[in-house]
Amino acid sequence: MKTTLATGALVFAQLASLAWAADPAPVPYPAGYRDWHHVKSMIINQGHPLYQSFGGIHHIYANKAAVEGYKKGKFPDGAVIVFDLLDVKSADNAVTEGDRKIVGVMHKDSKKYKDTGGWGYEGFAKNSTTERAVGKNAASACHQCHTSQKDKDFVFSSLRK
Repeated sequence: MKTTLATGALVFAQLASLAWAADPAPVPYPAGYRDWHHVKSMIINQGHPLYQSFGGIHHIYANKAAVEGYKKGKFPDGAVIVFDLLDVKSADNAVTEGDRKIVGVMHKDSKKYKDTGGWGYEGFAKNSTTERAVGKNAASACHQCHTSQKDKDFVFSSLRK
């Protein structure tokens, strides 16, 4: 009985370590990102193909490494791009920010995220710094669309001139 339990525990530990190794490393929450370089803002309105998933006001922020990546066309490890998505409020002929929907993050680390072009992807729900909306689904939930931008190192946005 002891041998069976020990063997079972060993097999379980090996399977758990294999599963852990296969999962992408978690992308950290980008604390202080609103103090970073503001790349651009845009609004996705109803009628746009991405409205269901990404309708609202978008603000894109980049840390210093990402700003250099935008300039060079190739992003170095350590580059972080944040996609801050908020609801739209409209009143009195003015459009303003509503509640936060998600904080989307792209984190460049060519070793940790080699299966997704060197980028780790995560979405943090609403105002949470811990509630993850993407997790293990980064390849299908994010990178699949970003592959269309392979020539731009998988990044859709660009710096304004």
